[in-house]
Amino acid sequence: MKGKYFFNGEDITIDILFKIEHIVNNIAEKENIPFDDAYFAFLSSNTYAILKRTDNLYWGESAEFLVDEYYREKSAN
Repeated sequence: MKGKYFFNGEDITIDILFKIEHIVNNIAEKENIPFDDAYFAFLSSNTYAILKRTDNLYWGESAEFLVDEYYREKSAN
């Protein structure tokens, strides 16, 4: 993740980082894989790419919702 992320003039970078950590922990637990493997899998997903865009409010969704989106994307591919 590069740079800072802002929404309505507020820096939400730390919020997004915590959300990513929560998502990756969920993926690692579900798949019984190391955190690093889950992290790199998530980083290569479209779900992550969309999450980084602050204009769409995807970052405001729950980590559980985003994990579900990640698996929907994965099953579609």
